[in-house]
Formats: sequence, C-alpha cells, structure tokens
Amino acid sequence: MDVKPRLIILSDLWGAKDNEWVSLYTDLLNDFDIQYYDCRELGNVDTFTKNQKIIHQQFLASGIDSAVTKLQVLERGEVTVLAFSIGGIIAWKAGLKGLKMNSFYAVSSTRLRHEITKPLGRLKLYFGDGDSFQPSKEWYEKLDVDFDIVKNKGHKMYSEEDFAIRLCKEIKCK
Repeated sequence: MDVKPRLIILSDLWGAKDNEWVSLYTDLLNDFDIQYYDCRELGNVDTFTKNQKIIHQQFLASGIDSAVTKLQVLERGEVTVLAFSIGGIIAWKAGLKGLKMNSFYAVSSTRLRHEITKPLGRLKLYFGDGDSFQPSKEWYEKLDVDFDIVKNKGHKMYSEEDFAIRLCKEIKCK
C-alpha cells in the first residue's frame, strides 16, 4: 500500500467560517493525505467575531505565535504546505522554527513582506497584481524567493476556481 504524501492546508484570516472554496483544493489534491487547519483555532483567536480588525489584532498580539507553537507540536514529520493569507506567515515562522517543509506554497500572505529570513524547503509565493500589500520586488530578490504575480487578481484570488485549478496542477507536478 502506497503512503500518500502529507499536505497541510492553513486557512486564511476567516478560518473555517465562509470557506467553501477550500473544497476546490481538497478535491483536486486528493492524492495527498490532507490535514486542514483553521488558523483562528490554532492561534486561539476569537472564532465568533466577524470584525476583521479585531481578528487581525488578535493574530498580531499573540495568535500568530500561538499558532506557530501549536503547529510545531501537531506536525512532526515532513509536509507540503499550502497556506492562504495569515496561514502563510504562520507556516513560514513554523518553518523557521523547525517545521519540516519539503514544499511551501503561500497565496496572498502579505505579512511575509516583514520577514528577513526564509525557511528551508522549496518556496513559492502567489499574489494578485491588485494586492496592495504584497512584498516588493526588492524583497523577493533579497530573500531569493520564487513568486508569481497573477494579473487581474486581488487578495482573495485563492477563492476563485480558475486560480485553484492552476495552483493544484502545479502542486501535483512537484
């Protein structure tokens, strides 16, 4: 019996609420052993509020660090990571602290622009050209990170079927 490679998916800021789009990825990547993580739950961030500002503040205050610590405990082996928005910074920081990522795919993870070191593994970042908080070209060059700026897309491009199909094909080919 073949063992499927492990893929962890880290949610966006909204966690498990209003994320029907995640099934686009889980359906297309069914040749992986998939574990989905709600970043709000990982980071002990209020899962009831719908106020984006409050959610964001909770992640910045302690939620990102809490989620990184919890992820390190939950994932001990080698994984492929697919992360959306806030999930990208959580996985990145977990990678810097020892999470064994063979491949890391992050979509619309704008907080990465503040990072000055990168984790080990194959890294690929995706941003819509309309996402105003994406890292600068100099950041990509300095950290030597592979990236794709997708034309005519915004921050939530990961919830669009055409982008999900394209990204899943790329993940399956690596």
